[in-house]
Amino acid sequence: MNEIKNELTDYTEAVTSPESKVLQELREHCYAHYDDSAMLSGFYQGRLLSMFSRMIRPKVVLEIGTYLGYSALCFAEGLADGGKVITLDILEDTNKVARSFVERTEFKERIDFRLGHATKIIPTLNETFDLVFIDADKPNYSNYYNLVFDKLCPGGFIIADNVLWSGKVLDPGDDENAAALAEFNKMVLVDERVSNVLLPVRDGLMVVYKK
Repeated sequence: MNEIKNELTDYTEAVTSPESKVLQELREHCYAHYDDSAMLSGFYQGRLLSMFSRMIRPKVVLEIGTYLGYSALCFAEGLADGGKVITLDILEDTNKVARSFVERTEFKERIDFRLGHATKIIPTLNETFDLVFIDADKPNYSNYYNLVFDKLCPGGFIIADNVLWSGKVLDPGDDENAAALAEFNKMVLVDERVSNVLLPVRDGLMVVYKK
């Protein structure tokens, strides 16, 4: 992943409020031990996700793609009283790491980990979501969007990560992920049930508001 990075983005990070000590340790642990560390939301995007959550004050967040739990913790910072984050993933090893860091926080009772394929789990969920974060396998982004849409409350939000795919959405060629994301972006744009804005933050965040 080639994230958007320059002197101005360095400056924006420098004047952004710091993350918690646990989030900092989790981020440093990821960068030190994982070759796929680009999958982590990272400091600035994490602070943005936390701010979105604080603005929305969601009762229920659905996260598709837990990885090491960094973004789940960011969303938990803005939950309404009694709110929760349901986070889905298929990898047991990274899930164990996520749970170990979450256990050290005040949010340990408010983050609900589910292991399994999201396409199978989502239809079984009875909750209504205020906020959905899609950050899993790219070819399924459109499927995830369609699966969660009727479970998203009016006025709720869907946020999808990596929608620029290092700029490859401009010319996907034979890149399956880039092609899927380009189609996802087009699908959202023509969906009359929503309003959307694509933020050129890191690798692209699609923010979708359900009318």
